[in-house]
Amino acid sequence: MINIGLLGAGRIGTVHAKSIAAHPASRLVAVSDVQQPAAEKLAVAHGAQSRSSQDIIADPSIHAVLIATSTDTHSDLIEAAAAAGKAVLCEKPVDLSLERALACQAAVAKSGKQVMIGFNRRFDPNFAAVKRALDAGEIGRGELLSITSFDPAPPPLSYIQVSGGLFRDMAIHDFDMACWMFGDVPVEVSAVGSSIVDPAIGQAGDVDTAVITLRFADGRIAVIKNSRRAVYGYDQRLELLGSTGLLQAGNVLENTVNKVTTAGATSAKPEYFFLERYMRAYEAEWRAFVDALQAGRAYPVTLQDGVNALAVAEAATLSAQLGRAVKLVDGRPMAD
Repeated sequence: MINIGLLGAGRIGTVHAKSIAAHPASRLVAVSDVQQPAAEKLAVAHGAQSRSSQDIIADPSIHAVLIATSTDTHSDLIEAAAAAGKAVLCEKPVDLSLERALACQAAVAKSGKQVMIGFNRRFDPNFAAVKRALDAGEIGRGELLSITSFDPAPPPLSYIQVSGGLFRDMAIHDFDMACWMFGDVPVEVSAVGSSIVDPAIGQAGDVDTAVITLRFADGRIAVIKNSRRAVYGYDQRLELLGSTGLLQAGNVLENTVNKVTTAGATSAKPEYFFLERYMRAYEAEWRAFVDALQAGRAYPVTLQDGVNALAVAEAATLSAQLGRAVKLVDGRPMAD
C-alpha cells in the first residue's frame, strides 16, 4: 500500500482525494491546507490526519505527495518533497515564473527523483483516443490542430489577480495538449487577447478572450481558442487534420438523448465545468501515476513537459503584450 500525503484541500484537492481513496493500491493518510478547517474536513472524510505540509513531507512513512496548493507554492513544495525522497504528482503549472520553474527542475535533477505534472486532459478518454489514432498513423501525418477551450463563466476576480493570467492558468492545458499531440515544442507563438467578458478582468491586467497560434519547426500549426464565458457549458473540443484524414473529439454532453420533431433537432448541453467533464481523466491520471510508481517506470507526464508548457505560456503572454509573434529558442521566449 502506498501512503499518500495530500497538500491542498481546496476544490481540486477534494477531487484528487477521491481518486486516491478509490485506488486499491493507495491510501490517503494526511492532508494539509493553509485553511486548517478545510484540511480537517477533508481528512475526516477519508479517515486521514490533518497535518502541516512540512510534517507530511518529513514523514518517512508517507511515500508520495500530491501537490494541489496555490501555484505560487508549487516549486518550493516540489523541491522539498523531492529532497525528502518522496514521489511527487503536482498540479499544473510548475510555477508562475519560467525562471523559477527551471530552477526547480535543476534542483529536482540533483535529487534524482521524478516529478509528474498534472496535465489531466492527456488522460481524458476522448483526447487519448485521438492521440493513439494519430500515433498509429490512422490519418497520416498530423498537420493542423485546432483546440477550443471555453469556460462556462469567469472565476472570481480574487482568483484572476493571483492566477498568473489566462495564458499561464487556463491556456496552459491547451499548450500542453498541442505539444503532446505533435510531440514537440513550437518555435513561434502568436497571441491576441481581449477583455470583453468582464472589464474588471482587463483592469486586473488579464484577458478573458484569446486566440493563440503555435508554429512548429517543420511547419505544423496549432490554433487555440480560449474564452472565460460560454453560457451553454464547458466547451472542450479538438480537431486534427492529417495528410490522409481527420480526427475530432467533441464535447461530452449531459446526456446522450436527441430529440427530433417537426420543429427541429435538439440535444443536451455540454457538461457544465471541469469537475463533471474531466472526473474520469483525474481518475485515470492517478492510476497512471500509481502504476508508474509501482513499476519503477518514467511518469507519463514529466517536469520537462510542465516547463515546456510554461515556456509557451510566457511566450503567449509576451506576444499579446507586444502585438507580434515571439520565438522560442532552446525552450525560452525571445522578444527580439
